[in-house]
Amino acid sequence: MTTALSSLAGSLRVSPGAPLPQALQSSRTDWAPRLAQGQLVSALPGLMASLFNLCSHAHRLCSQLAIEAAAPGLLPAPQQVAQRLRTETAQEHIRRIGLDWPRLLAAHAHGPWVAQGQAALQVCPLLAPTAGVDPWPATLIWLHTQLLQMPPQMWLSAWDACGAEGLHDWSLRHTGWLPALLRAAREADTSVPLDPATALRAHANMFDQQTLSGALALRPGFALHPEWQGASAHTGSWTRLNGLAAPLRLTPWALLGSRIAELIRLCLPDAPGQNGGGWLSFGSLPTGPRQGMAWVEMARGLLVHQVSIEEAASEAPARVATCRVLAPTEWNFHPQGVVAQHIAALDADRPAEDVARRVRLLMAAFDPCVPFEVTPALPAVREAQHA
Repeated sequence: MTTALSSLAGSLRVSPGAPLPQALQSSRTDWAPRLAQGQLVSALPGLMASLFNLCSHAHRLCSQLAIEAAAPGLLPAPQQVAQRLRTETAQEHIRRIGLDWPRLLAAHAHGPWVAQGQAALQVCPLLAPTAGVDPWPATLIWLHTQLLQMPPQMWLSAWDACGAEGLHDWSLRHTGWLPALLRAAREADTSVPLDPATALRAHANMFDQQTLSGALALRPGFALHPEWQGASAHTGSWTRLNGLAAPLRLTPWALLGSRIAELIRLCLPDAPGQNGGGWLSFGSLPTGPRQGMAWVEMARGLLVHQVSIEEAASEAPARVATCRVLAPTEWNFHPQGVVAQHIAALDADRPAEDVARRVRLLMAAFDPCVPFEVTPALPAVREAQHA
């Protein structure tokens, strides 16, 4: 990002060992309502893609779905939604694994894993597809040879059966760059698992969707500090509607395995509710006169857009009355949320590199769409916490 774009997107400030809410603070600003109001409806999807450029494809698609829900036929309805979402989510997982994980998870920032991850990306068929050629079979072969060192379907079966134990066993049995990276990263894990009760599935039924829409429209500040059923919630590849009936035990390190598992599912042939274009869920609904909400399961979690459209004369182009966006980062990096709780629980008196590795693991696992910086908690704040 350029300096200007980074400033617009905001950042996270992490203070290990500080009490909540000081442990994790965000400078994110809710720009969508300010920038979208009065814009041509036809320009809104492109504007949202530019504003949230790291997840631009998902934001463009979600905006298009919300507009269609608010005013059917006003713009061409988005086509091939499931396949677009499948492709763009898989590509995002691949980029994060190849670019971010070596940088965040390695004990030393300039180790060999950075170059190996970048080399794997350069030969990934899905990142440079050939026109008219189905990229998925070749991407499965790429997963086997470049990332997993075993058939992807076998890896997925072990994950579904054993979760983190299967992930650990794989990391010990294979010598490729990704197993070695995850084997080393496990040293920074915590034994505290995510609470399945706070997994965000606010899109599970129409009543919950309408409840979420109402909170987004009527509660000031909800888009920056969202809550679900009175508490903070977490969202990601582990909270899909098509997830396992019995949730796996997931510590931050195990969430890395959840992301690999989803990448494999997306690359497998289509099967409703299981693989390919049938894995990720999406939807939309009208929420009032000329108002609609849409949601998509994207790489970082659940993304929601809500839009209302001004009444206009028949010859005038339609314009945006309101636009609200609720991104996964606001759920996972809530000042009282799951990441903040892990950061507050860190022992800031441990060696600085040990603390930094634990923070970097959290960032790789939950994947904010903005930069972060680690600052030490003030001694007075830490003393108050332990008093």
